[in-house]
Amino acid sequence: MKRILRILLILILLDFGVGFYLLNQEHPFGNKVVGIGVLVFACVLLPLFLYHRYKGKKLKDYALDKEKMDQIINNLNS
Repeated sequence: MKRILRILLILILLDFGVGFYLLNQEHPFGNKVVGIGVLVFACVLLPLFLYHRYKGKKLKDYALDKEKMDQIINNLNS
């Protein structure tokens, strides 16, 4: 999974580079290339990264619930 994420990141960075080069050359396809890169980053790479990063962890430890809010309030008051 780590290798897939790295390859995807490199491909997206290359896509951005090519897209901005095409924009600099005033090529009409430049905006579409950058847009595809942003779309792949937001809809593919980011969810894959989050899944890989939090796989096997208890997300309840990171959630803010009433007990943790009470602890925060008590720590602030004391």
